[in-house]
Amino acid sequence: MTATGFAAALRGDPAWLVHDDGRRQRLPVRRWHATAEPETAAVVSRCTGPTLDLGCGPGRLTVALARAGVTALGVDASAEAVAIARSRGAVAIHQDLFAPLPAEGRWAHAVLLDGNIGIGGDPVALLLRCRALLRPTGTVLVELDGPGTGFWRGHARVASSALGPRFPWARLDTRSAVGIAAAAGLVVREIAHRRDRWFAELLVDAT
Repeated sequence: MTATGFAAALRGDPAWLVHDDGRRQRLPVRRWHATAEPETAAVVSRCTGPTLDLGCGPGRLTVALARAGVTALGVDASAEAVAIARSRGAVAIHQDLFAPLPAEGRWAHAVLLDGNIGIGGDPVALLLRCRALLRPTGTVLVELDGPGTGFWRGHARVASSALGPRFPWARLDTRSAVGIAAAAGLVVREIAHRRDRWFAELLVDAT
């Protein structure tokens, strides 16, 4: 979550993500505050070593990973989100994910759910950052838009009780993910469709 945008959405529902290209997306605020939903079970099962939950928000996935016996650290730029995550028992830090983080280069997995591939408005730069955080055999587990929506970069705002400031954002669908991943030195190992959501597993390209 961005400190300037999504933190406001934590305080109330409904909230919307309003893109500069006219798209308006309802934010699943209740889901963020709930326990991890069934669609994320496969993400948790693929995390077999120390895992970073990037843009963790209120920490539902960080908590689910810990309950599955995985060492997990939530990272979020929103102090409010981190406080909520910690109150739920998650280990989380208030930090920009592009700033120095603990154990860089030693994490087994990095997770980007809930549209967090959009953080910073540049998915290639974000995935390169994930590569730097991971061990050579690590993976990135990312939620994507469904096929056909393409790749978009621009700005967005969060609308809840008021319209928040603009911040860089991006959207990435399953078809565009292959090229974006390749530009970051990653390959798409698998794409899975669960209910109305799409998830991909990326790994370092060893070729």
